[in-house]
This record gives sequence, structure tokens and C-alpha cells, in this order.
Amino acid sequence: MNIKKKDTVLVLSGKDKGRKGEVLRVYPDKDRVLISKVNIVTKHVKPRPPEPGGIQKREAPIHVSKVQLVCPKCEQAGRPKRGRLPEGERVRMCRNCGEVIL
Repeated sequence: MNIKKKDTVLVLSGKDKGRKGEVLRVYPDKDRVLISKVNIVTKHVKPRPPEPGGIQKREAPIHVSKVQLVCPKCEQAGRPKRGRLPEGERVRMCRNCGEVIL
């Protein structure tokens, strides 16, 4: 999976197409990511002792194939490539500008 927590991603398809957001959580076993302020759904929550119940709006996971990583330097979305640093460490690199994405 090329997407990690705290990455900025662009949504490619669906009702939130074209929106950017930060990855809050990654679910690699289900190939899904949770993105801030994207794919908002309403959920009916049963009351628990510290919290009241009711209808809440929250983010739902979206499939990883519907998002692309945005380079922090050139601000363009694209698939990252794998590169090696001189020390031999593998890193993600932007295909457009060649910058290392941490």
C-alpha cells in the first residue's frame, strides 16, 4: 500500500471527486483508508453512559484505489515510485518532481 497515515490524498471518483484530505487511518487488510472531511455518512448511535445517542455525521472508509497521493512539494497527484537513497533505504518518490515523500 502506497498510502500512509498523515498523507494528503486526492479523491478520484465518487461523490467527493476532486476533494483533498488528510489520511486519518489506514486499513491495509481491507484496502481502505479513512480521510478527513471526505465520505461523510450519517450514523445512528445508541446512547452510552458518557455520550448521548442520536444521529451523528462521521467519515467512512473509502477504497484505496479511489485516491491518489499528493506530492507535498509540487502539489500534483500521482502514483509514487519506489527509489533508494544512497544509504540503501527504500523511499517513496514523486514521479513529477523526483522529491522524496516521507
